[in-house]
Amino acid sequence: MFKQLQNLNNISNIYSNKFMIKVVGIGLNGKESLATKTKTIVEQATLLIGSDRHLTYFPNHSGNKMVIKNFFEDIKNLQEIKNNHEYIVILVSGDPLFFGLGRLLLEQFDIEELEFYPHLSSIQLGFSRVKIPWHDAIIISGHGRHLDELISSLRQGQEKIAILTDSKNNPQAIAELFLSLKIPINYDIWVCENLGDIDEKVNCFTPQILVSLTNYQFSALNIVILLRKKDLNLSQKELENLPIFGVEDNYFLSFKDRPGLMTKKEVRMIILGELGLKSQQIIWDIGAGTGSVSIEIARLCPNSQIYAIEKTAMGINLINKNSKRFKVNNITSIQAQAPNKLQTLPNPNRIFLGGSGGNLIDILDICQDKLAKNGIIIIALATIENLGISLNWIKKNSWNYQLLNINISGSLSVGNLTRLAPLNPIFLVKIFKKNKKIPRT
Repeated sequence: MFKQLQNLNNISNIYSNKFMIKVVGIGLNGKESLATKTKTIVEQATLLIGSDRHLTYFPNHSGNKMVIKNFFEDIKNLQEIKNNHEYIVILVSGDPLFFGLGRLLLEQFDIEELEFYPHLSSIQLGFSRVKIPWHDAIIISGHGRHLDELISSLRQGQEKIAILTDSKNNPQAIAELFLSLKIPINYDIWVCENLGDIDEKVNCFTPQILVSLTNYQFSALNIVILLRKKDLNLSQKELENLPIFGVEDNYFLSFKDRPGLMTKKEVRMIILGELGLKSQQIIWDIGAGTGSVSIEIARLCPNSQIYAIEKTAMGINLINKNSKRFKVNNITSIQAQAPNKLQTLPNPNRIFLGGSGGNLIDILDICQDKLAKNGIIIIALATIENLGISLNWIKKNSWNYQLLNINISGSLSVGNLTRLAPLNPIFLVKIFKKNKKIPRT
């Protein structure tokens, strides 16, 4: 108990130091945004520090003034002159401890020397204007930073994302970045300008419209809020504009934590060709993941029945969502760790094995027993070890096979130049009955 009282005394001492820098958050309506107590704190300052804009809110201030032009240099200089002033107040925007100057001040000064008086942050004001709770939003600062965190959040399909912008990472640049990622989710982009001021503007744009506003200059004081649209299904017009097969990867909903984990379009197209699909077939897709291969087959062969077997609940959820998104109704999703439940399924004409979960031999044994006459199995393998296991099984069981090694690279812009970016190499093994030679499809 005595130690607890000592700790409480130490905490109270933080606020009992005679010398203290007061850091005051302020809104766009300036002095009028401050409570009476906070106004008094500012008025008593013997040195008032802030940007040109903040200092203009107090034209009749009787003390000295210092304009912040370079945060880092000016704060370091403050260390040298602080003892020359009895009462220092620093004016900042919104909440100084929310992506603000507060962090830098805490790095340069002892905690006992600082006291904070926050105002509403621009993020709080922005979400209040769009009338959306923000406790679960992803908040990202784009001030002089690369937007890696934004890219990750968009690929994960986060519902609410707020960005503190700067002259480079402006609303148009954010919309352009979003479109370049080719994400299968739609967002509304809200641009909130001059929040709290008389010329406040809050407008909602689609990414396409925002990118087209190349000559429009938003206020420098803006934030961007991205809100994910609830309807994830493709419209009839969007579906009609899709190719017959070879759908771009960004159209498929993917794993939030592993957005790139799916069979890529270029590889899917080869798989579809090697399967030699026909109408009214039974197809197994084992290790279906997001369901991208199943959906391509379902669209190509609406009279066939596809069984998508996936071990994870998240994967099954994605298969069901993607099936609904593409409006295909000939896919049955089955949550199981193959080879479990394979024996209960109708005999397949075609099998695509995209993932085995370490059970490759057991799965192939059942596939051999269940495969219909003139059937074909396609195995996608990422490792040489699994390729060796597959080839040994094929030879042991006297099957024919054809082997493809797929190495694909696509162009990637690097500034004004272009380089090739490789996809992960894949082995495709095509297996078929030995008594019937099947030509390459």
